[in-house]
Amino acid sequence: MTRTLWAVSDLHVRAPGNLDLVREHVKPTNPADWLIVAGDIAEDLPTIERTLGLLQSRFAQVIYTPGNHEIYSRSSDAIHGRAKYDAVIASAQRLGVLTPEDPFPMFAGHTVVPLFTLYDHSWRDPTMTPTAALAAARDKGIVLMDDLAIAPYEDVILWCRERLRYSVRRLASVEGPTILVNHWPLAREAMANVRHQEIGLWSGTRHTQEWPQRYRAETVVYGHLHIPVQFSLGNVTHTEVSLGYPRERKVSLPPRLETKLWPYPVLVEEVTA
Repeated sequence: MTRTLWAVSDLHVRAPGNLDLVREHVKPTNPADWLIVAGDIAEDLPTIERTLGLLQSRFAQVIYTPGNHEIYSRSSDAIHGRAKYDAVIASAQRLGVLTPEDPFPMFAGHTVVPLFTLYDHSWRDPTMTPTAALAAARDKGIVLMDDLAIAPYEDVILWCRERLRYSVRRLASVEGPTILVNHWPLAREAMANVRHQEIGLWSGTRHTQEWPQRYRAETVVYGHLHIPVQFSLGNVTHTEVSLGYPRERKVSLPPRLETKLWPYPVLVEEVTA
């Protein structure tokens, strides 16, 4: 008998039809199966908690890291930025879901490492400053909601730097092979199929580029871009496991369902009955 570590991301369960797909397809094949959720469940706390509760009731263990959408807030909301992140984490922990703030679990001899690294606008034209690069993107009409729903309340670059330091300190104590999990891709090569390269400004940081090799990753699981591809870099497999919005998943999901690659099977382990 085997148990599997599955992975999904970018469920966006408030988008039409997405929650139905989650209910139908995100199920274990063995009660001992685990599930990774790599961010972007929804924007509001009740929906995030209900969805995590559903998944935790199905799987032996859920491992979750928030994405940018979980941190979104409006001026009328009671909490913003880091306080919103803290509230999301606390909600997940109450359910028994593991987060970037918990001890890293082991699955099939691998340490599973949920990360929350954000971005620092360093995936840009190296001849431009961050300010100039952001201005050029806006001139082209390329702006992420982050600028309206996170940036007014938080210095994202500073927060990113702090999260990088925090993550490196924790990763330094990990021995053996790892599975690195982050909402944002860790390697810039993930941007290869993105039409508007300016989106990279909100999609990662150059400081994580070498992490997969440095921390002995077998697989990097990520989301965010809604381009579910897989590529190899330095003998490490990088896999985007996003569902995405209806217009995107209508194209990307059927072939993955047919080949049993969504949810994505990250690791399979033989277990005794």
